[in-house]
Amino acid sequence: MPWQPRDLMSTQREFVQLALQEGANRRELCRRFGISPKTGYALLKRFASEGEKAFAGRSRRPLHSPRQTAEAVQSAVLELRRQHPAWGARKICRRLQDLGHEQVPAPSTVTDLLRRNGLIAPADNDTQGEWQRFEYELPNGLWQMDFKGCFETAAGRCSPLTLLDDHSRFALATTACSKTDAATVQALLQGVFERFGLPARINSDNGAPWGSPSAPGHLSCLDVWLIRLGVRSSHSSPYHPQTNGKIERFHRSLKAEVLRGRTFDSLAQAQEAMQRWREIYNHYRPHEALAMQTPVQHYRMSPRPMPTILAPIEYAERDHVLTVGWNGFVKFRGHKLRLSSALHRLPVALRPDDLHDGCFDLYFCHQRFMRLDMNALTASN
Repeated sequence: MPWQPRDLMSTQREFVQLALQEGANRRELCRRFGISPKTGYALLKRFASEGEKAFAGRSRRPLHSPRQTAEAVQSAVLELRRQHPAWGARKICRRLQDLGHEQVPAPSTVTDLLRRNGLIAPADNDTQGEWQRFEYELPNGLWQMDFKGCFETAAGRCSPLTLLDDHSRFALATTACSKTDAATVQALLQGVFERFGLPARINSDNGAPWGSPSAPGHLSCLDVWLIRLGVRSSHSSPYHPQTNGKIERFHRSLKAEVLRGRTFDSLAQAQEAMQRWREIYNHYRPHEALAMQTPVQHYRMSPRPMPTILAPIEYAERDHVLTVGWNGFVKFRGHKLRLSSALHRLPVALRPDDLHDGCFDLYFCHQRFMRLDMNALTASN
């Protein structure tokens, strides 16, 4: 099967980067990218002999060599800054090393050079601060997902939907969307799952279309779909966006490096700009939280492929299994309980708590989503 023409260079480069990861299943990777093993191995062979020329007729000649003058180094620094106005000195230094420069100046020297040329201002450091970081030990342990704030294009409103791997900061998706409903999100996730596999957990906001802020613990349609796939769905606490801190920081970079000061004629034009930046972010842009390496160097595809058929829902023998009726109601021991309308016609389990008599944990498939205290219900009646 041939490569798809859309974003061909970016797609081929991403395939090669992932295929060259240690332990990568290349045949499975070919299947997920929609190509034959013959096509995939041919690209890898070509990349091994030609490098970047395997993707396009671009020269891999370094911008600098030891015989070149200091002015050439300065020109390379200034050109990188103009191409990426939000990059700081450390990122520029690391990128120069990756491009083959052997005499890269110190970050302090680069900062002075940028300041002398009017490419940096004191205000650029206003948002810098110390952060206490937490990250999952391995890729695909947690993905963070959110819509960035919408903006207007000449053809209508655009709401970028982004998806980020917590461990590697690998951007799985940056998609220009005209809608922010559950169907739009599910369609995007379907494609991402087919390409990269399933994560253990996805964390998102607590508002629509992700969760049910007015009824904490109630599952949304997206929650139900994810749980059926074997993915744990979680939500940030209300008014605590730092729970999804990495994607919030990702949005700051997206705004600074792509959206600020720009206008777009259409969603397609905005998508093209964000897709180009996603390639830079994943493959070229040094990341300080990754010891100045790139996200693709830390990311591995999930070993859990997207299933073609949903597994049957099964519970333990000791569970009390109930089928959810209209509007999310179930009846249990004479009480009518409101769960979630997204669970209509689906079985849920009430699992007794051995340490607290009359208390039950409610499960849908593998995920606990609510706790029920029959003693409190009886007392209220």
